Amino acid sequence: MKDIPLLRHSVIAFLLAAFAPAGAAEKPGTLRILTSFYPVYIHALNVAGNMPGVEVANMAQPSAGCLHDYSITPGDLVRISNADVFVVNGGGMESFMDKAMKHAPGIRVLDLSEGIPMLRENNVVNPHVWLSVSNAIVQVRNLADGLSRIDPARAAAFRANAEQYADKLRALDARMRSGLSDLRTRDIVTFHEAFPYFARAYGLNIAAAIAREPGSEPSARELAGTVDIIRKAGVKAIFAEPQYSSRAAQVIARETGATVFALDPAVTGPPEPGAFIRIMEENLRELQKALK
Repeated sequence: MKDIPLLRHSVIAFLLAAFAPAGAAEKPGTLRILTSFYPVYIHALNVAGNMPGVEVANMAQPSAGCLHDYSITPGDLVRISNADVFVVNGGGMESFMDKAMKHAPGIRVLDLSEGIPMLRENNVVNPHVWLSVSNAIVQVRNLADGLSRIDPARAAAFRANAEQYADKLRALDARMRSGLSDLRTRDIVTFHEAFPYFARAYGLNIAAAIAREPGSEPSARELAGTVDIIRKAGVKAIFAEPQYSSRAAQVIARETGATVFALDPAVTGPPEPGAFIRIMEENLRELQKALK
């Protein structure tokens, strides 16, 4: 009989744990942030990754690339349910959101593309907003504002971190604009349609995109059309992406005499706060090499 109070206590503890609401923190003061994919994850590392009591995790594997056709897994849905906030790029990048919201209807979602003018082609929104550094700054501030509403006790720290990172991004943006101000040509061919925001920000002209979607091989007709555009426009630089095969770009280069370079959409990389800046600086060097 002496064990009954202990047993009763164990049962109560079990029931409390079993019926805790989805997204509840594991311990008082813990804020669990889950991001959808790599560029959003890097934003979150800079705004909240160094703070006690805050956990920042990324859903898609670092090698996943863009999420256009990402197949969300049961494990992903569990991770979303267990998070306190799910941070997404928005603009249609996370095509699985309807399924995720059905599974975790109470989850708080922060859409980092809020307030950014979206580019469209054939009435389809292009979601690659982070590749304009000025847009990335807006996303970082959106993140800090959203986290501050969710966790007011840490609001000052979120906003201070965001502004510190925004200062670094502004300096990067200035280096990009200065470094690309005196190019010999501004016409480029990209691997897929990830770079319209980047091109608009830095005064480049995308003459053609080799593939409509990353990971898909263009048809013979599409290759021939791209070759024709390059010949007529006199484009000399084709930019493949390090995440995908450059085979189609190499075929086009052989047909046109153009040279293949690399342009990284910053969708994969190391889990380090400074990674986005380093990727963009490498893009700057590659563009200077190709276009000067």
